[in-house]
Amino acid sequence: MTRSLVDPTAAPLAAPAVKPVFFLRRPVIPGFGLSFGFSVLYLSIIVLLPLSALFMYVSDMSMADYWRAVTDKRVLSSYQVTISAAFYSTVIASVVGFIIAWIITRFDFPGRRLIDALVDLPFALPTSVAGLTLATLFVPGGWFGQFLPEGWRIAYQYPGIVVAMTFTSLPFVVRIVQPVIEELGDEYEEVAQTLGATGWQTFYKVVFPPLIPAMVTGASQAFIRSLGEFGAVIMIAGNIPYKTEVSSLMIFVRLQEFNYPAAAAIASVILLASLLLLFTLQLVQNRLLGWQRRGA
Repeated sequence: MTRSLVDPTAAPLAAPAVKPVFFLRRPVIPGFGLSFGFSVLYLSIIVLLPLSALFMYVSDMSMADYWRAVTDKRVLSSYQVTISAAFYSTVIASVVGFIIAWIITRFDFPGRRLIDALVDLPFALPTSVAGLTLATLFVPGGWFGQFLPEGWRIAYQYPGIVVAMTFTSLPFVVRIVQPVIEELGDEYEEVAQTLGATGWQTFYKVVFPPLIPAMVTGASQAFIRSLGEFGAVIMIAGNIPYKTEVSSLMIFVRLQEFNYPAAAAIASVILLASLLLLFTLQLVQNRLLGWQRRGA
């Protein structure tokens, strides 16, 4: 009688794990397939389908017509105004937004909750109302405009565009940086001061490095938001050709002229620039977060 070579008391061998084909690891959340399918369907209908329709509309144009529409002198001037104003507003919003986020996170004072709530006002306020309010405040006889030096004008000039873009993009910086400051805590500052670090050394060697990814994200979101700003800008810019016209206004102008292909061509340029910035932002975030993990 032959003896079995298999030990009956041995544990059964585990089935070989199947490597996921699409995902990096096997999903463990119940109902993941249904939720993932719903998310893809929602993004396809709300985001991808309209964007695809825009590019399909542009594809009917010849290359010469498309190039002529996007390189018109007036359109090129609007690109320059939009990008430069968005850059200046992003710098201002980053500095001011960091200060506001730091104050409402690290200090307790009367009115802190009110300031924290007012940060979200540009989200709730219609942009056209915001632009009209800013224009009323900064006209030469307005509440703020009357205190400006002689010859300085903000409303209906290029500085008004920067003010409007800063107003609408400031919450992005504050709301992205604020949670990171809350998680950072103040124990690191106390340790640095105990070791003899000065205030500036504590800031740029201890406090600021962990905030860099959030600052980059907030600034990038603010810049992208400023590129597409319309309502607040047209109310305060003056809309002077070759001086204070932004790209979003040029799309509206072409629509008013019933030149729909040219409007779609300009919109496609802004869309491609926004997508490029978003993908670049993802790469920068991965580099910064990887740097933080290696330094941890």
